[in-house]
Amino acid sequence: MGAPMTDDFVPSPCDNVCDFDSSSSMCTGCWRTLDEITEWAMMSGVEKRAVLEAADRRRLQAEDDG
Repeated sequence: MGAPMTDDFVPSPCDNVCDFDSSSSMCTGCWRTLDEITEWAMMSGVEKRAVLEAADRRRLQAEDDG
């Protein structure tokens, strides 16, 4: 049934489409930086939600630029 949902549980946004942009070190699958991906398991729920918000802004910006 998957992991239990708690206030501190934030699922990874990874969609298994790992395609890194070499100029930004960002995955264009989940829109996280390499550092954010590497540190994800050690982040608190608050930190993970902040990363998700930043990743969503990056995705929207890329769509606007594209």
